[in-house]
Amino acid sequence: VEGKRLQDFLARLHEHPKITQTVTDLEQLKTRLNIPQQYLEGLFFPDTYTFAAGTTDIELLKQSYQLMQKHLQTAWQTRTSEVNLKTPYEALILASIVEKETSKASERARIAGVFLSRLNKGMRLQTDPTVIYGLGDEFDGNLKRKHLRQDNPYNTYVRHGLPPSPIALVSQAALAAVMQPEITGDLYFVSKQDGSHYFSKTYREHTQAVR
Repeated sequence: VEGKRLQDFLARLHEHPKITQTVTDLEQLKTRLNIPQQYLEGLFFPDTYTFAAGTTDIELLKQSYQLMQKHLQTAWQTRTSEVNLKTPYEALILASIVEKETSKASERARIAGVFLSRLNKGMRLQTDPTVIYGLGDEFDGNLKRKHLRQDNPYNTYVRHGLPPSPIALVSQAALAAVMQPEITGDLYFVSKQDGSHYFSKTYREHTQAVR
């Protein structure tokens, strides 16, 4: 499922009675698939996979990894001039954040536009999903102010730029949103608590929206 983490994907594989288990740890997975990136999160494509009984986990993971590389490279070729990112991997990182920020298809490109605009202005991304990812098992479902001040590589409230890796499995739709963003001048957004967001161009307007 898009938006889930690699550990969730691996857990589903290991629970399946018709899949032969061969992968014991992430380093082994990285070596066997010859993955150059330091982190494995986000490098596998979330999809429905059909397989024969007895298929090994590494076979499915290889298929998923190659599918993500294909989708990422194809999407990268469609990027617009507003996409101020240096590499496809940076686009994948941002797409994972967009994936976690909204479940509404109509908002993805606009949210991508907000983040790209903030990066272009040298502003911090200040996005909760990266903080939650950085907390790992410490996160109990309740994000607190102290967490936003707690420094780690994924805390985009205290660090500039993108986090060091994606934070979730990324859909084609989130990739497309980042490559073809909706740039509106918005720099802020806040949840309306109904699955949608209120977007603002100024901090003053954003503060009023938060209230």
